[in-house]
Amino acid sequence: MSLLHQPHPWIGRDVEDTATGRRGILRAIAPDLNGTKPVAWLHPRGGGPEWNTDPKALADPAAAPPPGGPGGKPGSSPARPSH
Repeated sequence: MSLLHQPHPWIGRDVEDTATGRRGILRAIAPDLNGTKPVAWLHPRGGGPEWNTDPKALADPAAAPPPGGPGGKPGSSPARPSH
């Protein structure tokens, strides 16, 4: 994590931006482009331009993925098809 980024429990999760009504993946809590205050940086699921919002406007996070990824077991990975 960069010195300017702040930790947040919802990083990587789909969240609602209550200021705009949009949903996106929380990518970071980091300074705005002017470097004056921390903002939440969101990326729309499926692509498109990032936007930022006040971190206090974040709500309704999607459920966290199970530990260890889709298999739910630490160190597991999805099965690979045999050829």
